[in-house]
Amino acid sequence: MGERTARTDGGGAPRRGAPAGAIAERAAARLRELLRELAAAIDPFPAFPGSFFSYGIEVEPPPGAGGRGCVVLGEDGALHELRIGAAADQLDTDDPAAGRSELRLPIEDELAPAEYAAWAARAVEAALAHLAAEAADAEGAGPPADRGR
Repeated sequence: MGERTARTDGGGAPRRGAPAGAIAERAAARLRELLRELAAAIDPFPAFPGSFFSYGIEVEPPPGAGGRGCVVLGEDGALHELRIGAAADQLDTDDPAAGRSELRLPIEDELAPAEYAAWAARAVEAALAHLAAEAADAEGAGPPADRGR
């Protein structure tokens, strides 16, 4: 008696007493699906600015999320930490790509569901902003007779 258990309405939505962890897990799962859908809608997927080999959309960190490098949304819809560097023994070559190191390390498994949800929400914002910019560019690229209507 006095125990509260998680119950759902007919649609699976949590009601009173649902543990916060379960809610965060469902939110993280839905955001993961949404990011994969958004990434699939971005075609072509943009190269990360300043990189030679990596594709990704930069994700601004959520408030209080320190200690991570550059986080990007990849074309697979997953979150990655992008690490760009140079191999010291290759710095004397004329080929700027020869000594370049670009690593995309998946971070999703390192994040608790609530932390992932915070990062994923920022990634959704970044993907939507990219799609909106693409649409605006496409609109402005129409024939001259279509402009200004």
